[in-house]
Amino acid sequence: MSSPIIQLQPVEQHQDLIITTPASGLSLQGTIKIPGDKSISHRSLMLGAISEGETIIHGLLLGEDPRSTASCFQAMGVEISELNSDRVTVKGNGLGNLLEPTEVLNAGNSGTTLRLMLGLLASHPDRFFTVTGDHSLCSRPMSRVVKPLQEMGAQIWGRKTNTLAPLAIQGQALKPIHYHSPIASAQVKSCILLAGLMTEGLTKVTEPALSRDHSERMLQAFGAKIDVDPATNSVSIMGHPTLKGQTVIVPGDISSAAFWMIAAAIVPDSNLLIENVGINPTRTGILEVMQAMGADITLENERIVTGEPVADLRVKHSHLKACTIEGDLIPRLIDEIPIIAVAATFAQGTTIIKDAAELRVKESDRLAVMASALNKMGANVTELPDGLEIIGGTGLTGTEVDSYTDHRIAMSLAIAALNAKHSTIIHRAEAAGISYPTFVSTLKQVCGE
Repeated sequence: MSSPIIQLQPVEQHQDLIITTPASGLSLQGTIKIPGDKSISHRSLMLGAISEGETIIHGLLLGEDPRSTASCFQAMGVEISELNSDRVTVKGNGLGNLLEPTEVLNAGNSGTTLRLMLGLLASHPDRFFTVTGDHSLCSRPMSRVVKPLQEMGAQIWGRKTNTLAPLAIQGQALKPIHYHSPIASAQVKSCILLAGLMTEGLTKVTEPALSRDHSERMLQAFGAKIDVDPATNSVSIMGHPTLKGQTVIVPGDISSAAFWMIAAAIVPDSNLLIENVGINPTRTGILEVMQAMGADITLENERIVTGEPVADLRVKHSHLKACTIEGDLIPRLIDEIPIIAVAATFAQGTTIIKDAAELRVKESDRLAVMASALNKMGANVTELPDGLEIIGGTGLTGTEVDSYTDHRIAMSLAIAALNAKHSTIIHRAEAAGISYPTFVSTLKQVCGE
């Protein structure tokens, strides 16, 4: 069977991705190795930086976001070896020993870098820090972490009454609090826990629903005293632990695997094996949704790798059906909703996505952008205040769409294009490199090019 023509075309400072599906169609075949988990990559660099001794990281994601994290901590005196996916060495400064940087810390496009790092910076007494990011990051809300840090005694100043970057931080000796977060957010929870490392006493966070727990798992592995109460969605940390460097093996990112899961499910006659995928139960909402939609997904070779559950995923084409996605499930698949929207366009019936207003303050307004782009391709998508209503089965036709420099939008639209007629042009597709530097080469691989 002929393959699609996949091209990258330079356009001024950006790149367009052009996908032309052959009239005879295509099938996706093969075995895929996906990049390391972004959340775990960030946290391994950060915890390695504030621990005693060396941390060895295998499988680090080499996207732009973890590079931003590494750059920020290098500017604060942490020795980090050249980043590669085989082995990265972090020589920790020890808890409380980050140096006052001589330059503005730049988190790039990474909300995780900025929000988590604020908890550490705010709790370093007698040191002054300034942090910024790119245009997108400087428009994203920071009050969700600034507010609880201020309750702990932090001094933080920023644009729009301390809600937007750039931010200035005068480090203080913080006090422990019990914070009842209004949203289920791993970034908020992790920021407070990292700040709690430097307090005298117990810092506790309670959420309305369970968010991903990579920080708790890794903090415990590095020596922090963590207590988790699943019954109340609460986690607490005791201040001033002794953190020791560890060896971290980063599993493949299920958010990256999600693109290939949906691709194999919607493209006829497809059969993909996705190796070494992290299946942490706080991240497997995508698996539950795909199974509810009738996808043919099998978990193979299940195992535990440095405290994180891992498996290989076998995904075959199937006839999908609509479902409703809402409530406590949303925090466990918030990053995958753009690609789930693509799956829903090929499912029979009406898929409803609710309780996902958080997507409006990501790298783009992901609800508005996905609705607009999919409708332009011929889908039937209605934007809701907090989600999407998608009537499936309409079929898609290639056209010109824009990523809005959002990595998940770029990759979701590329997968939609594989099952669309004619050619699709995705503007500013280089955004995929933020979390998945090898996305286009893997796309060519599964399409037989």
